[in-house]
Amino acid sequence: MIEKVNVFWFRRDLRLNDNVALYHALCFKFPVLPIFIFDTNILCELEDKNDKRVSFIYQNLISIQKQLEASGSSLEIFHSTPLEAFEKIVDGYEVEAVFTNHDYEPYARQRDDLIEKFLSRKNIAFKSFKDQVIFEKSEVVKENGEPYQVFTPYSKKWKSILDQTNLQPFASEKLVKNFLQKKPQRFPSLKEIGFDNTTDFPKLPVDETIIKHYDQTRNTPSIRGTSHLGIHLRFGTISIRELVAKALALNEIFLNELIWREFFMQLLWHYPRLVNEACKREYDNIKWRNNDKEFEAWCVGKTGYPIVDAGMRELNETGFMHNRVRMITASFLVKHLLVDWRWGEAYFAKKLLDYELSSNNGNWQWVAGCGCDAAPYFRIFNPQTQTKKFDPDLKYIRKWIPELESFSYAKPIVDQQAARQRCLEAYKLALKRSV
Repeated sequence: MIEKVNVFWFRRDLRLNDNVALYHALCFKFPVLPIFIFDTNILCELEDKNDKRVSFIYQNLISIQKQLEASGSSLEIFHSTPLEAFEKIVDGYEVEAVFTNHDYEPYARQRDDLIEKFLSRKNIAFKSFKDQVIFEKSEVVKENGEPYQVFTPYSKKWKSILDQTNLQPFASEKLVKNFLQKKPQRFPSLKEIGFDNTTDFPKLPVDETIIKHYDQTRNTPSIRGTSHLGIHLRFGTISIRELVAKALALNEIFLNELIWREFFMQLLWHYPRLVNEACKREYDNIKWRNNDKEFEAWCVGKTGYPIVDAGMRELNETGFMHNRVRMITASFLVKHLLVDWRWGEAYFAKKLLDYELSSNNGNWQWVAGCGCDAAPYFRIFNPQTQTKKFDPDLKYIRKWIPELESFSYAKPIVDQQAARQRCLEAYKLALKRSV
């Protein structure tokens, strides 16, 4: 006899606690079958088969599986397209409804639309919920209903409509008895899905001391002064409601960073063209140099500008780069080398463990001057000045460039002043063309 079930589809919410869609699924009639799909549409695009992000997902799925086994249930893992996975699921179970949490990126929206239409033809409900943000889509807009394109009024409105109901946790972890009771299912190895990396990610609790002093420590790359929670927000191993509650109690500057994340998400929701186009269309007139050799030197950390090279080496080795250094390296690529911001955005997308399309895109456009509420185009970070201000003792730089004071260290690939002037002229010409 085919069992009647509800399906919960894990995606960017890899946790059993305070999970909105999971809570609603477990409260609904019929036992819940939890699934995860290693989406071949996404995985086949990853060139690096040692991608640490896949390892992070895999490790957290193992943790979820252990918790499910303790309650007599099990994940079902698929390595296929989402459509192929659901074709198998509806063949093996009588599915009442599929529960999942919203995802806002262009591919995710197309994917969910496809799955919802497939399920509808089978008379299966597709129920999606808000989980990874406090406010989404058009919940924070101007009085006339238009989306904000400037952060400050957006953040003021965001804070003004926030109340405790927005932070109320959903106690999904208390309903584990409502999962479908079944024997542990076979877990594919990383190699079976085409990846080799076995990076071990330690459990990372929320460090309240770092959050409390975030405004004082966040710009110093030589210390652990930022939360390192980006990857946990990206894959939903931490609840945004829990984190915002802590930020409200401990540090408004940290809270603002969480609001920036939602600002960029709602921009991409309203303007999906931003994936490939400048928010300020006139900036697409810039004549980029796009010198392949200089771009490669930037990628591998051999530009001859120590703060830039240290950042790129940190990124390549660890999948992380300090927030302040991200701005410096991005500005150097776009402004000093006149390389299209899309090249840098794509490289960060390959390397960053905490890569989120909306934030990555938004921050690159901010640095390039072409984004919504961007830095003015004539703001060009001076690598030497930034070093004196944020790494005066060269602790961060020396950590990543051991050959710094030897003859083997790279010579500067551009003259800073000449590159700055070249950038200003290129931007002025592009903006003049658009008038």
